[in-house]
Formats: sequence, C-alpha cells, structure tokens
Amino acid sequence: MAMPRPRVLRWRSGAPRKGCYARLRWDGSAERAGAPGATMRHKGERLIIWALRVGVLCAILLIWSIAAGQVGRNLIASPTETMRAALRLIAEGRLFDAAADSLRVFLSGFAVAAVLGVLTGIAMGSFRLVGRTLDIFVYALAATPRVAFIPLVIVLLGLGIEAKAFIVFLGAIMPIIINTYTGVLAVDEELLEMARSVGAGRMRVFSRIVLPSALPFTVAGLRIGATIGLINTVVAELYTAVSGLGGLLAVFGNTFRMAEYFVIVLSLAAIGVMVTEALRLIEARLGRWRGRA
Repeated sequence: MAMPRPRVLRWRSGAPRKGCYARLRWDGSAERAGAPGATMRHKGERLIIWALRVGVLCAILLIWSIAAGQVGRNLIASPTETMRAALRLIAEGRLFDAAADSLRVFLSGFAVAAVLGVLTGIAMGSFRLVGRTLDIFVYALAATPRVAFIPLVIVLLGLGIEAKAFIVFLGAIMPIIINTYTGVLAVDEELLEMARSVGAGRMRVFSRIVLPSALPFTVAGLRIGATIGLINTVVAELYTAVSGLGGLLAVFGNTFRMAEYFVIVLSLAAIGVMVTEALRLIEARLGRWRGRA
C-alpha cells in the first residue's frame, strides 16, 4: 500500500511566523514547535535529564563510600571526610587562592590559543595553498607530547606565569586549529558556487556561509582545547614553580592526605564542567546567529 504524500502547508501571511514552524506528518496534520505542548515536552525532557544526573551522582557516591570502607582511609577517603577537608581548606583560604592562581594561568593561555587557533584555522581553510603547506606541520606538532617542550620552555621563559601560560597555549591551540580548518573545508561547494553565481561578494560568502558552517567544528575544537589546556595547567604547575591547584595536588599526594587530595581532584573536575558549560552557552548564542545567517 503506497503511503500518502504529505500536504504542503503555508501560513496565510505567505511567510513563516517568527519563532515557530510547521512539522509535517504523513497524515497531513501540522504541529507548531512554539505550541505549549512542545514547550511542556521540552521541560519534561530537562527534568528527566536532571533526575538521571542526580541518580548517577548518587550511584557514584554510593560506590565511593563502599570502596572507601573496603580499601581503607589511607588510600581512598570517604565522601564525608572529603567534605570536611573541603570546608577546612575553604576556611583557611587555601582552596580559593590556589584555584585563582590556576584559573589565571589557564585563562591566559587558553584565550591566546582560542584567538590564534581560530584565525589560523580560518586562514588555512580559506586559502588552500596555505592549508596544504601548513597542515603537515600542524599535525606533527599535535602528535608531539607537550611535556617534551617543558624543559625548553623553562629555559626560555623561566618558572613564572609566562611559562605556565605558554604550556597551556601549546596544548590548547592544536585542536582549535585542526577543527576550525576542518570546518572551513567542510563547507558545501555547491552552496558556495550558488552564492557566487548570484553575485555575492567574498566577504558576504565568508560571513553568511563559511563562518556559520564552520561554527560547530570550531566550538568542538574549543571544548577539546579547553580540556587539554586545563590538564596542561596542572602539568605546568607540577613541573614549574609548585603553585595553584597542581601544587596542592603534589603536596597532598606526597604526604598521603587523601581527603585533601580528593578535594583538589574534584575542584579541577568542577572547573572543567564550568568551562565546558560556558562554551556550550556560547555555542547556543552563536547558534541563533548561525540560524539567521
């Protein structure tokens, strides 16, 4: 039995209304995405996601408590001991001071890597000769462990924040360049030819087609770069002057103060989550511009 063809629906005004669209079904009916039913379903999905996250968190805490009881406090601190250690470090001011030092190093290196990485990736993708010339060097540097550069960085820049920020920069810039470069190359060639055939200029094609198409790739590169940059922040603080969260991690690990050690590990995880969520919000904001482009 042949399936009926969907009917083409139009608004009476002849143009789609802002903020809603018609979802076609095979029975010919339409459902507006801006309707209250769709909003309620969206809120319901968010509640389910948060409920599942809370459930996973409770399961992790339960497994953590069982493991701490079986192994011993000298190796795995319990959640309650970790909470008491966190309150003690906060009261002493050591946790916030160390987090501020680490964030200053991370943000300094990541900001420079984000700007230069995006610009380099766009240049490599827009000018094919530049891309084909530099891509082999970019991939070679991306495959090289950043730790190998730390002795040279210390010799050239010393043990201060400049050396630490440069180590973060080296780790974060490679995925940003590669993803942005890939995103620019992934632009539909037929769409570019169509835009040029109707007389669109180079800047208009770049701002209305190339940038919106490369946006998801670029944001993915920024997320990966932020994760690697945060890891390199700890590495830089361990190899250079012992300070920040990396310094506390080394001190508590060497003295087997596992409750305080777990506090630092969880603090680093929390910073990673906040950075990732901030980039997700930026992606959502830019996604609205991408939809209008």
